[in-house]
Amino acid sequence: MYRVRVRSVPPVVLALRRFPNPRLTGIGAGLFAALTMLVLACVDRLLFDSSELVYGLLFLPVSALTALWVRPADLVTAPISVPIAFAVGVFPISGGSEGLGGQIMGLVTALAVHAGWLYGGTLIAGLIASVRKVRQMRARRRYVLAQGRGGAPTSEPSPRAAAVSAAAAAKPVRAGAGGAGGAGAVARRPQRP
Repeated sequence: MYRVRVRSVPPVVLALRRFPNPRLTGIGAGLFAALTMLVLACVDRLLFDSSELVYGLLFLPVSALTALWVRPADLVTAPISVPIAFAVGVFPISGGSEGLGGQIMGLVTALAVHAGWLYGGTLIAGLIASVRKVRQMRARRRYVLAQGRGGAPTSEPSPRAAAVSAAAAAKPVRAGAGGAGGAGAVARRPQRP
């Protein structure tokens, strides 16, 4: 007799499931992070007089959301796009002097001064992406084991290979050709279901 185990879901998890759960491509996640940090930096400059603390605190949840919303195939891009977004967003609050050289020096100085926030957000994005990847690998392994294949997962045949094998299986055999021991006889392996 089998027993069904029912797990109770905490109310916090139920509340989090109501939030939007988009799946962004790698480029989409990078654009999301960069544009969000640029807008937040402009708001920080207007409301908080270019506060480094406010910008750094706003960068951490943007890093987490970027790593949570990127699709599983592009998980590696989250820790790469987050520092780029930080650099794009820090430009309005860098406070460089007049001219291109002054702006670049202000940007480099701001990146050096805010390196702690940069590393913290990158670490958050990397940890979330790593945990998601491990969970994805475990789920795939459970799926493969449930299918009865056991061991390491085998690669699926490509759609073209499947179509070619289906066409070969459906090909009619001419009368008298391919007899047992004839010159045109070819040993065929049984196909897997």
